[in-house]
Amino acid sequence: MSSPEKLAASVLVPGFDGTTAPDWLRRKVADGLGGAILFGRNVVDDEQVAALSAQLRAERPGVLVGIDEEGGDVTRLDVATGSFVPGPLALGAADDVELTTSVAAALGERLAACGVTINFAPCADLTLAAEDPSIGVRAFGSDPVKASPHVAAYITGLQKYGVAASAKHFPGHGAATDDSHHALPVLPRTEAELHELELVPFKAAIAAGVRAVMTGHLVVPAWGDLPATLNPKALTDVLRGELGFTGAVVTDALDMGAVAGELGKTEGVGRASVRALIAGADALCLGGVSFEEDELNRIAAVIAAAVESGELPLERLAEASERVATLGTPPVSTPISPVDHRLGLEAARKALRIQGSPKLAGPPLVIDIETEPIVAAGPMPWGLGSHLTELVPGTRALKVGADGIATAIEAVHGARDLVIVTREAHRHPEVREFLGWLRESTVDYIRVETGVPGPETDGPRIDTFSGSYVSLRAAAEYLA
Repeated sequence: MSSPEKLAASVLVPGFDGTTAPDWLRRKVADGLGGAILFGRNVVDDEQVAALSAQLRAERPGVLVGIDEEGGDVTRLDVATGSFVPGPLALGAADDVELTTSVAAALGERLAACGVTINFAPCADLTLAAEDPSIGVRAFGSDPVKASPHVAAYITGLQKYGVAASAKHFPGHGAATDDSHHALPVLPRTEAELHELELVPFKAAIAAGVRAVMTGHLVVPAWGDLPATLNPKALTDVLRGELGFTGAVVTDALDMGAVAGELGKTEGVGRASVRALIAGADALCLGGVSFEEDELNRIAAVIAAAVESGELPLERLAEASERVATLGTPPVSTPISPVDHRLGLEAARKALRIQGSPKLAGPPLVIDIETEPIVAAGPMPWGLGSHLTELVPGTRALKVGADGIATAIEAVHGARDLVIVTREAHRHPEVREFLGWLRESTVDYIRVETGVPGPETDGPRIDTFSGSYVSLRAAAEYLA
C-alpha cells in the first residue's frame, strides 16, 4: 500500500489557471495527483482542450480529467459562444427521452474527443423552489417521475463514449434557497419525503449505471447537522447502504463557502477533505478557484496527518484512491469534429413553449435584460438581439442590466415591434417592476423568458427553458 502522503495526493482534483498544463501540475500528475478540473478559464477550443488533456495524460495515462459540461447555461467548451445543446430543463420540456439520449451522446462524443474522462453532469436535482439560486434550468424539471427518465437517458448517452457521468448534487439542491457557493443551505425534508422526491432521480441514475455521484453541500436535519458532503449518514448509510451505489463519490468543490467556511482556502479545505473522506467521499474536488502546488501539498499533509493520528483509517483512504483511479480511464478514441448545431437546434425547437401569437410585424427593438448568471454558469454570451439582427434586417438591439431599467423604459417609447428578453424575471425585483409597467401601459410586446418561467402572466410569450446558443437561436427563428 502507498504511503499516506501519496494516497492523499491521489484523491485530490484541483482547478488551475492557464490553457496549457503548468509545470507544477505536470509534476504533481506524474507523482500521482488524482487529476484536474477544467473551467472556462482553461478553454480556447476543442483542439486546445484535447492538447491540454494529452499533456496531462503524457505524465500519467490514468489521470482524471474532469469538466462541468451540462449544456445549456453551464458550459465550459462553449464559454465563448454559448452551448451547442440546450440545457436539462429544455430537454425536460421537450420530453423526448430518446432525444435526451442523443443530445447527451453528442456531448459525450465531443468530450471524448477532447480527452475528458469525467463530466460532472447531469444534475439529478429537481427545480422545486422559485427562489432557488443555484439549480433552476440545470434540472430536468420539478416532477421526479418525469425527470428521472431524462436523468437516466442523459447518463446512458454520455457514457456511450467512455466519459463517466456524475449525477449531482446528492441528495438534491432544488428545494434549498441558499447558494452553497456562499452559505450552507438547509433542505427541510423528512427521510420519507426525500425518498418520495429528491432521491428518486438519484435512484434512476444508479439504475442506469452512473459511474459517479457528486455530493451537495447542504444539511438535511433528519440526517444531523453536517452537510451531506461531510456526513456519513448521507454518503455511507443512505447513498451506499440504502440506494446501493458502488461507484465513486465525488465532492462538490471543497473551497466553497458552505464547507470551507471561515477557516479559509488551505486550512478549511484540508479539514473538509478529511471529514469528507471519513464520511465516504472518494474524489475531492478543489475546483472553483485556482490552486497552486504549495496549497495542494499543505492539504495533502492535513489528510496524511489525519491518517497518522488514527482519525482517518488508512484503508478508507486507499479505497478512495482506488475509486478515483477508475475515473481516469481514457475515453473512446474519437476525432475532433466541427461543432454541429443541428441536433441541439432540433431539441431547442421542440422545447419552446408558445403563449398567444408571438409574431413580428416588422423589424423589432429587442431589449435583452441581462441579470447576474448563477455562479456555476459564470459569464458567457447571452441574448436574443444578435440573432434577430442577423435574421431580420433592420432589427435594433439593446442590452441593459437590471439596474438599467430607466434606459429600457426610455427606449420603449415609440417602439412598434418590441421584444423583451429576460432570465428568471421573477427573481429580480427591478425586472418584475419593469414588466408590471409594461403590462399597465399601452405598449404591445413579446416576451422571451430564457430561465425557469415565473408565475407572472404576459401577452404573447416564448419560454425557451435555456439560455444556450441553440435555444436563443430557436426563439429567434420562430419570431423571424
